[in-house]
Parts: sequence; C-alpha cells; structure tokens
Amino acid sequence: MKKIKITDVRALPGDSAFLIDDGKTAILYDSGFAFTGEQVAEKIGKLLGKRSLDYIFLTHSHYDHALGSAYALKRWPEAQVVAGQYAAKIFAKDSAKAVMRELDKKFALRCGVEDYEDLIDNLRVDIPVSDGDKVMAGDLEFTVINLPGHTKCSVGYYCEAHKLLLSTETIGVYDGKGGVVPSYLVGYQMALDSISRVEKLDVESVLIPHYGLLDKEQTAAYLKEAKKSAVQTAEEIVRMLKSGRSKSEIIEAFKQKFYHGYIKIIYPVDAMELNTGITVDLIERELVSV
Repeated sequence: MKKIKITDVRALPGDSAFLIDDGKTAILYDSGFAFTGEQVAEKIGKLLGKRSLDYIFLTHSHYDHALGSAYALKRWPEAQVVAGQYAAKIFAKDSAKAVMRELDKKFALRCGVEDYEDLIDNLRVDIPVSDGDKVMAGDLEFTVINLPGHTKCSVGYYCEAHKLLLSTETIGVYDGKGGVVPSYLVGYQMALDSISRVEKLDVESVLIPHYGLLDKEQTAAYLKEAKKSAVQTAEEIVRMLKSGRSKSEIIEAFKQKFYHGYIKIIYPVDAMELNTGITVDLIERELVSV
C-alpha cells in the first residue's frame, strides 16, 4: 500500500486547503477563499511539478472552503470536483454565489487584498455524491459519509485502507491544543449523530479543516472532546437562555470560553459572532422551545 503524503497548502490560516498525494494521484481537500485561490494553486504547482492535480474534494459549500476550487481548475481544468449533491445545487444558484462573493471580498479587504480575479461563477461539481457512495481516486478508495450539522451539505470522505477520515467542521473546530469548538449551525442533534457516525469508524487519523492532520492518539482525544464540548456547550446555552441571558450576553460568554489562541487566528471575530448567534437560535429552537 502506497504511503499518503498530506501537505498544508493554505495561503493563510483562515484558509482550508490540503494536498493529499500518494505519488500517483493528487487530491486537493477543500480549496480556501477566492482571494487566496491563485496562491493556493501556486503552492500546489510547486509540489506537483509537471504532474497534474487530479481531484478536488469539497467538504461543504462555505466560501472559505469551496471558492478556491475555481482557481485550481483554471490551472488544472481536467481535475474532477467531488462534493455532496446538496452542495452542487447550491453552487448552481446565482444568489448563493452572490453571497459567497460578498463574504469573500469583505474578508479579502480585511486582509489587505483589494483586487483579484473573480472566478466564482466558474464553480462546478463534476462528481456529486451521496451518503455511502464510493469514489475511486487512482488507487485510493473513499466512502462518502454525510455529516450534516455545520451545514446540510457537509460530507466527509473515509479511506478505510489507510484508516483516514477527511473530516468536516460539523465534528468541531480543533484549537490546536486539544480543545474543540462546536460548530453546529443547522442542527444540534444532526451534529451529535454525525459525531456518533465518525466514532464508529475504524479511524486512526483525521484531516481537519482549518488545521491539518491528527495522529492516532490526537484523533481519539479529538473525537472524545468533540462530543463532550458539543453537549456541554448546548447545555450551557440552555441554562443561560432559561436564566434570561440575552443573545449578545451568550455570544460574549462563548467568546470568553473559546475565542483565543489558534481559534482567534483562523476565525474572524464577526464571523464567529454571527455563527454563535445562529447556534444560540438553533439551541433555543431544538432544546428550549419544545
């Protein structure tokens, strides 16, 4: 069995883009922002030399994960883009692409980038997949696993031969020191069910968006902490809601608990506050207003 090499090809920490290569087949796992797309493609080109990028595996449709794919495709137009069927439908909507374009430009300005080629209309999915589908990427076989909770379109890719999971943010955002920030935006129970699905897999390493590869020991600890943090955070939000705390107060409490260190580097504060507000509303609907 060929050894897999996984390389971080992000242009900045907030990106999510990693190159998976067994020497024969090269896969880009997530692709980063639009405004960093050219830089990510340049990094990949230096690693591959005269070889081509063969596949792009997207975990979900958010702009910081998917938009860079259009720039990789500009350089390697024959690469095949793999994503969930739900994500493929989102990419086909002009309204969705307009929102992604606006969010990308906003963050680009924050990073000092004012001008870059707009290829967002070129987003595409060549291989739309569903839960349980098999994707053969050269000699590497991946099983698609629906992992909704962060988004409805979130999917993971499991390579049983290497006991490797290409994960998604539904499981939780790793803080680099053993902590996990819950990231359920569309379904709390969905997220718990997704975490449970991953726990049942024979996994020795997990590739995590916005961070990188965890080894066997780190993977076991990450999955344990992911479930614990997801449940405890929901319980804390419920307690604060029932005690009359406002949404802004709960967001501030969330920031005090999680928004520091590596998380602060990869997570823009306005996005963090927006997503936390969505999480608060979600928990209120699922666990309080019943």
